[in-house]
Amino acid sequence: MCYNVVKRGDEEMAWIKKTYSKYEEFIVYVFFGALATAVDGSVYYLLYNYVNWGELAQWSASISKATAWTVAMLFAFFTNKPFVFKSHDWSANVVLQQFAKFLGCRVGTGLLDIGTLLITVDILGWNGNIMYILSAVVVALLNYVGSKLLFKKK
Repeated sequence: MCYNVVKRGDEEMAWIKKTYSKYEEFIVYVFFGALATAVDGSVYYLLYNYVNWGELAQWSASISKATAWTVAMLFAFFTNKPFVFKSHDWSANVVLQQFAKFLGCRVGTGLLDIGTLLITVDILGWNGNIMYILSAVVVALLNYVGSKLLFKKK
């Protein structure tokens, strides 16, 4: 009986390893994407809720989002490069080329994200925290699709 338990455990472990290997890029992308989203959300939340913007108060959501987006985008690039896309060449020429492509993919969704908050929160007065979450979901999906198209294997 003990042999059957060990054998079944070995089979399950083999299945887990095979499944992870098959979906490794997606799993790692989602993991680091979740971390980048946490960075973005933390920076936005702190800036939007705790900074005294003074004369810029009417633009607090979009300024907070632009700052959070910049920090999260840099975090995403420097984690995705080695861990998701398995690129370990850190020479200046290679990093600049890869960063330009990565940035190009992110600028569109970043502008959409910031624009959404500018219109819905700063102009229309909707709840900044709720709109942040809704916008983040749309942007995460668009970033995933964009990255898959940009970095797809040939």
